[in-house]
Amino acid sequence: MAELTVDIWSDVVCPWCYIGKRRFEAALEQFEHRDDVTVLWHSFELDPEAPPVAEGKSAERLAEKYGMSVEEAAGRQAEITTLAAQDGLTYDLAESRGGNTFDAHRLIHLAAEHRLGDAAMERLMHAYFSEREAIGDRDTLQRLAVEAGLPAEEVREVLGGERYADAVRADERAATQIGIRGVPFFVLGRKYGVSGAQPSEVLLQALQQAWDEVAGPPVNA
Repeated sequence: MAELTVDIWSDVVCPWCYIGKRRFEAALEQFEHRDDVTVLWHSFELDPEAPPVAEGKSAERLAEKYGMSVEEAAGRQAEITTLAAQDGLTYDLAESRGGNTFDAHRLIHLAAEHRLGDAAMERLMHAYFSEREAIGDRDTLQRLAVEAGLPAEEVREVLGGERYADAVRADERAATQIGIRGVPFFVLGRKYGVSGAQPSEVLLQALQQAWDEVAGPPVNA
């Protein structure tokens, strides 16, 4: 029986990553062999130097980071909010509470061991983009991880130590080796790379192409 692995590099505070997640889910829903696809989430930090909880308005932080006016930054936030809505997502970027995502990524690795990687990614992204949650605050992460189905004691253990830190850094080294400069980034069948939040039709085509190579020609061909 053929199986297809899809590796996805993403950050929980990346607005395009949440859109890309929804579009990939739409593509997977249409894919004939979706039950034979394994999705693995990989860590990518847009701002590794960010403090646990960032201060000030998000548009101000965006303007400072990219050297634009606050008005231009707010305009870009409005544009991506409109795009997200087309994929069924509700963004509140103006009031988002940015921060360091290293601990969030460590928890996603914990979740993967419990086969809850997607559930954890979804809960954290929704909390950040739609609920104004401080994604770098450990008390907040504790609550959100438990809501995603993770054992409370294990979550406390991870957040209180360094568990999965090496796994996060390994993901980031792999991204560098592959040449990933932005996320989301999809690698299908350990061979085909797709950069950005492509339309679901493009992702579906990529799934089919990767599947055809993994599965090989039909037996009766």
